Formats: sequence, structure tokens, C-alpha cells
Amino acid sequence: MAGILDSIRSPADLKALSFQQMETLAAEVRELILKTVSTNGGHLAPNLGVVELTIALLTVFDPPRDRIVWDVSHQTYAYKILTDRRDRFQTLRKFNGISGFLRRDESPYDAFGAGHSGTAVSAALGMAVARDRRGTLEHVIAVLGDGAVGCGISLEALNHIGTTTSRLIVVLNDNEMSISKNVGSVARYLASLLTSPRFNKFKRTLERIGWKLRLGWLRYAYYRIEEAIKSLFLRSAFFEEMGLRYIGPVDGHSFPALLDALKTARDSDRPILVHVATEKGRGYKPAEQEPEKWHGVPAFDIATGLIAAETTTESYSAIMGETLCRLAEEDRRIVAITAGMTRGTGLTEFSIRFPDRFFDVGISEEHAVIFAAGLAAEGLTPVFAVYSTFLQRAVDCVIHDVCLQNLPVVFCIDRAGIVGEDGPTHHGLFDIPLLRSIPNLVFMQPKDEAELCNMLATAIRCGMPSAIRYPRGAGPGVKRPLTTESLPVGKAEVVRPGSDIQIWALGDMVPLALAAADLIAIRSGLSCGVVNARFIRPLDETLLQSHMASVRLIATIENGILQAGFGSAVEEAAIRLGHLTAFVKIGWPDSFVPHGDVATLFRTCGFTPEAIAEKILIRLNQKRR
Repeated sequence: MAGILDSIRSPADLKALSFQQMETLAAEVRELILKTVSTNGGHLAPNLGVVELTIALLTVFDPPRDRIVWDVSHQTYAYKILTDRRDRFQTLRKFNGISGFLRRDESPYDAFGAGHSGTAVSAALGMAVARDRRGTLEHVIAVLGDGAVGCGISLEALNHIGTTTSRLIVVLNDNEMSISKNVGSVARYLASLLTSPRFNKFKRTLERIGWKLRLGWLRYAYYRIEEAIKSLFLRSAFFEEMGLRYIGPVDGHSFPALLDALKTARDSDRPILVHVATEKGRGYKPAEQEPEKWHGVPAFDIATGLIAAETTTESYSAIMGETLCRLAEEDRRIVAITAGMTRGTGLTEFSIRFPDRFFDVGISEEHAVIFAAGLAAEGLTPVFAVYSTFLQRAVDCVIHDVCLQNLPVVFCIDRAGIVGEDGPTHHGLFDIPLLRSIPNLVFMQPKDEAELCNMLATAIRCGMPSAIRYPRGAGPGVKRPLTTESLPVGKAEVVRPGSDIQIWALGDMVPLALAAADLIAIRSGLSCGVVNARFIRPLDETLLQSHMASVRLIATIENGILQAGFGSAVEEAAIRLGHLTAFVKIGWPDSFVPHGDVATLFRTCGFTPEAIAEKILIRLNQKRR
């Protein structure tokens, strides 16, 4: 028997549904999300929490004419299903399938692409001002999570609204989580709004009356009374001071409450914020109980809640976290910082064992870097663990506040390189070009778990700004050392000598380089060596000089964007040293790499032993001619 979802061909079909039909539709949408994510992996808990809110938004507003801008957009699976992508939803996060995030080139309903937190209000305000200048009447709605409110970009945008436009709607989806539990004063303020006993007692009474009063002027009266109650029982009207009328908190799983609040916001003649309380992971018990664990997941079994085991080998993130704990036992100056990603960056154990030396600053990477600089200036050794894609937001702070002052801050750059199904907003391809030119910075990448441990010790002990990049997931399974030792700064490692060709490989590309070297030897009879570069900066120019004087060709391989990357650094050094040795540089192309499983992306872009060997031999033959 066909359900209600089968009858929804466009958002316009939602407007005729009764509350009961909406409830049924919400259950069907959750079932489809759960089924698809259990097969494809993806962001589960945030998407399960916003199903009712999504239905309500599409019922009250008329996208794509009205612009709905989602912050981060990893909570837009229901939005995709109910706009124009239900028939393709099974391709979610697959190569050549639909993205797990919003993309302007995927659908006219996607008003603004996103993958990083804190962008929705700024983008929506820009759209609202453009609308005002055109003199058109469409609505602009920014939907952001409570974790994003504490992001500096969001606060800057909120501060700008009151003096810039009279018509903008901000929907605050408050589930008390970003990825890790929300922290900071803004989070406490939102919690006080949700838990003020006297306010909520009055609110429940007013809501019962309001839901029965469907006439427009009575609904306005209800919310005006509510505003008066808030002014009596809440000490600080944070959003109202920024020029936004405030409505809420609204039950984010009640269609009557959501529709009333959104219609009032739609008809408001001033900027307005609708505070919606939702439950992350709603409708699936494991996700309700552990929303952080179920924020983003690989494939899993719905019935048991067992997540598919990707590997029995520990991840680089876990190795870093465990090693940092060991080093922190020996050195009380070590402190750890995360930007709302405690679990993802491997710092959970550190946060438990050293709570007074652990700081979660929320989604505030710029603050995290400058905060670390302040700690370092006073004699501590801060270690900031952050995804490569998120560190992009704070590059100015790395340059100006850390490296210019030569402060010993350690950056553990997780998810460096291709990350897979999350796609171009999350691929960590740009950290090498962004960081390798900064004076005073020691920049490393390990080839395995043991080297990561020693690099972390090197970074902490060298007394300089330091960065270590490493990929998502597990390493090759090398046993960690019982004790860490510092590496000679700027010294590479010859893994395999070779007299004809030398491949300089960075970190996780060393196994690929060794496999390509084997093929080159088989196909050509040439001697092909492999160097584990270890250091992006400072580069081992002494070793490079000795190789250039003897080999016919040098190749570089890196899991990063090719333009201005590690290979460029090696070639620049060769030119500076006065050599014209033939070069082949292998890295990711000058484009935004799409989403898809890692193996497919590597194969498609030529990261295979066969493709690399062929590329090197073709270049060598060109040089001979």
C-alpha cells in the first residue's frame, strides 16, 4: 500500500496535508533516511532530528522562490527527499550520486552550498539585501544549529542584521549538540531559555490556547503575549538586543507549534528568530542515546545498531590521542584543544584523564588558534587537533598569531587528503599550499603509526610552531614504539635506494610509491628508489641535492592538491640548487574533487601503481628524446 511520501512530487503537495498526515509523512521520511544511511553511511542523528522542521518549512514557504539557507547542510536529507531528489536518494554520497550536503549545481532548491558551520546567516543576509535592492518579495530563511550560534561568523552576521534589512528569518535548531556537546556561554544561554520553569509553565498554557485559535490576529496576539512573558522571566534578551524579534522555544516535533511560529515569522515586518527545540537522532534509539557517536556513521545494521567494522587497526586519530596522553603524563605543560570535535580528533581519553588541561572551544577555529597562541606565550604547550578542512578557516591566525611570534603551538591536522563520501567541502587537500610557505613552521607527515608517535614528540619538544598532517582512518598497522623519540628536524628517510629514478613520497603515499617502483623495475629494468620525505618544511635539501646529481628523474607523490603543494616545494628547491633534473609531480588535480568512496576517487584520478609507473616512464622517455 502506497504511503503519503509516494504522493509528494513537490513541496506544494505538502500544503494540503493535515497534522495527522504530516506525522505519517515524517515517519516515512525517517524510515527512508534510516534505510539509506544504513547502506551508504552518512550523517544520521542530525537528519533524524529535523524531519518535522523540514516539512513545516516547506509547507509555510515556497522554495525555490523563497530562499532556504541551511547551515552546514549535513541535516538536509529530508529536504532533499521532499524537493526533487527522492528518486535519486539511494545514490546519496555515492560517486556520481547526490551529495550529502547542499550544492547549488545539484538542484534549484539548494539556494546556497555549504559544508562548514556558521555560514547560513551571512549568506542569507546577503540574499535578503539583494532582494531588497531588487524590490522583490521573496522570503529568506537561515536555518542554523545551536552549535553554529557560537561560531564567530554567525555572531558577526547576527550583529549586522538589525541595521541592514527589515525582513529576514533565522530558525535556530536547538538540539544541544554541534557534534560534541555544545559548550560556552551561548550554549548555556540557550539552555536557560529551554529550561526556565516559570517561563515554560506559562508557555505551555499559552500554547494550548494558541493551537486552538487559528485566526491570524489571535495568533499574533498569542505571540505578543508570549513576548511579554519572556521579558518578565528571562533576564537577557540576547537576540532581541541584536535587533531580532525572538519567538520560542518552539517544540520542534509538534506540527501545530512549528506551523504557527513559522507563519508568524513569515508575516513579520522585522527580522525574527524562531528558536526550535529538537532531539538529535529522534526516532532511532541508538542515535537518541548516543547522538555524538551517530552524528556521522558508516554503514550499519538497523536492527542491532552494530556499525560495520571498517578495520581492526586503530585510526591515526586514536593513535594521536593515546600518544598525547602518554606525553602529557610526562609533561604537565601540555594542554589539548578541540573545536567541537572531541571524539573525531581522538581527544576523548585526554578529556577524561586531564579535564583541567582540555579545552573544547566549540565551532570557533580562529579563536582556538589564537587561544593556543596565548597559552604558548605563557609557557604552556598547546596541541590543537583539528580537521584539515576546518583549519582553513584560521590560516591568518596561524600566520599572524602563532608563526610570526614563533610560539610553540602544535597543530595535529586530521583528515588530511581525500576523505571520501563527504566530498569537496571536507576533503583536506589545501593545507600544504596554505601552510608550507609560512616562516618558522615545522611541517610533517608520517608514513605510519610509529612515525606519527615520534612526530608528535618532535613537535612538542622542538619549541617551534609545528604541524603534523595525517589521513582519515587507519594506517598500515605498524606497532607503536614503547617510548617516543624526537626525529632530526628536516631529515628525510631513504626507504629504498635507486640510481635511475627517485620517488619522493609524502606520508600515506609511501606504500603507493613502493608499489609503483616495483612496476617500474619490472617494466624498464631501471633502478627506482623511494624516499619518505617526512618533512614538508624544512625540506631535506641535502638529500635532494645528492639525488639530483645522480638520478635521471625525480617524482613526487602527495595526498593533497598538486598546485603549490609538496611537489612544487621539491621542484622549487631543485631550481634554487641549480639543477634541471626531470620532474614528475603527482597529486590531486586543479579542481574540486567530487564525493565518492576513497578507492574510486584514487582510481579515477590516477592514484594507482600502474598509472604512476606509466606517468613516470613516459616522462623519462620524453627527456631522452
